[in-house]
Amino acid sequence: MKRIIIVILTVLVGLIALAQTPHAMLDKCVAAINTGGGVTANYSVTTAQGTSKGSLAMQGTKFRIISPEAKSWYDGKTQWSWSPVTQEVNITSPTSDELQMTNPIAAVHHFKANFNMKRAKAKTAKTYVIKLTPKKKDNIKTLWLYFDENTSLLRTARFEMSDKSVYTIKITDYKHKALPASTFTFDKSQVPAGTQVVDLR
Repeated sequence: MKRIIIVILTVLVGLIALAQTPHAMLDKCVAAINTGGGVTANYSVTTAQGTSKGSLAMQGTKFRIISPEAKSWYDGKTQWSWSPVTQEVNITSPTSDELQMTNPIAAVHHFKANFNMKRAKAKTAKTYVIKLTPKKKDNIKTLWLYFDENTSLLRTARFEMSDKSVYTIKITDYKHKALPASTFTFDKSQVPAGTQVVDLR
């Protein structure tokens, strides 16, 4: 669950719909993330089990995700990850392959290389929809991205998984601003007091 949520969030944040093609739109993601120095937002993830809410921040290749299911910080080199299951923080230096699952920029390149994309018909006015399907067998069966053409920002995404589960993501309260480096390093105030920190590097 934690891994899927991180994947979903890091792929989706900051995508904008000014481009003429889906591939070009994904290229705009990198620029959008860095507008004004970085971006923060709130999100909700809805599944058959219920809804989870959290916040995120991104700047360049760096990111931070804070939610009950996962807390993760990445400063461009080192990643700190907390799980409510293990009740510990793991420190790693992720490989490029591992970053495809957690790093927004790497995830965008992964989707461009491994998914077919096309614009889909929108059911409501001022909505730009992109449908993504994997070129090879994948945990994701179909991904739908819904953009508000008035603001050019992604507002909703729907992940239809190969096991028939569905994840619906809503992103709100985008704010572009410069973010200090400390935003992307481990903050012990975000985890229970006495949490063990395990260095796996």
